[in-house]
Amino acid sequence: MKTRIFFLALLSPLLLAGCCGGGGQDAQQTPKVQVIPDTAARRVDILIGGKPFTSFLYTDTLAALTKPVLWPVISAAGDTLTRGFPLHPVAGERTDHPHHIGLWFTYGDVNHIDFWGNSSAMPPEMHDRLGWIRNVKILRAESGDTGTLEYTADWLDARGKVMLTEHTTFAFSGDDHSRTIDRVTTLTAGEDTIVFYDTKEGMMGIRVTHALELPSDKPSTFTDEHGNVTVVGGSNDTIANGDYLTSEGITGKEAWGKRARWVCLHGKVHGKEEGITLFDHPGNPGFPAYWHARGYGLFAVNPLGQKIFSKGKEELNLTLLPGQSATFRYRILLSSGKVTKEELEAVYHEYTKP
Repeated sequence: MKTRIFFLALLSPLLLAGCCGGGGQDAQQTPKVQVIPDTAARRVDILIGGKPFTSFLYTDTLAALTKPVLWPVISAAGDTLTRGFPLHPVAGERTDHPHHIGLWFTYGDVNHIDFWGNSSAMPPEMHDRLGWIRNVKILRAESGDTGTLEYTADWLDARGKVMLTEHTTFAFSGDDHSRTIDRVTTLTAGEDTIVFYDTKEGMMGIRVTHALELPSDKPSTFTDEHGNVTVVGGSNDTIANGDYLTSEGITGKEAWGKRARWVCLHGKVHGKEEGITLFDHPGNPGFPAYWHARGYGLFAVNPLGQKIFSKGKEELNLTLLPGQSATFRYRILLSSGKVTKEELEAVYHEYTKP
């Protein structure tokens, strides 16, 4: 019941703002992109053209949230493209990997501390090996033709020690057929040397709705860095119809563990064509990134897990000395309607041009 109440509390302000035009303002004066902070609820709502798009959630009190996330993520056509569980379970959706919430940015092995896999489902004996992203401070929340959200946060170990300081800026934009999020995140090491050990569990990911999963009638078994085993059951329904397409022309489950400049996950949601494309940036460490893109609904770009994906042929172990920083840039494009590989290439070149 608590998650249900939380969900309603989240969406009600979004829907109210969308219906009332930002508190009764004239429609011509309402910014195209509205960025609406709610400090008491520790949430920032984003609307585009008066329609709910997403919310930035950074509460420290909800057990399911061990990191800030964007959730839910809604397309220009009005389809929710993210999974509801664990914040708002939806009938027919999978309930595995409770740490997969909305759209997030974490990593699974930071000086052997796991920020990726931390969730309320982890047993107490694992507590000392888990990390939390807390102390979020909103620096800027600006509405306009493009909406801007800027914040800082601390990456903490189980004792509360600051391992990394995060500085992130989101730029939100959209039109009648698309939504775009540009994310720039800089991580700065604290007083200790920080090593991002190569692992598949990273880095920017989104957990999608059931319809965008790849069809499968066989269960799959997955083991995380701690040896925990998760079995994801197959689905013989007709709802899951997603497919991957990489910038290198690879499709389906073969996209997992391959390098690419961008990857698109596309399919029909409620009978409408929807796509999510993640774009890597040439300035990122490990470019072009490997992709932790699973068939069961996890879609993530991982620039740092080279040893795992290359089966030991490559190794990165990105290292930051005290005070050193690394910056990661990504674009997330939600497209309603069919898009071609050529169109996505054009978006990529526009995004990465000097």
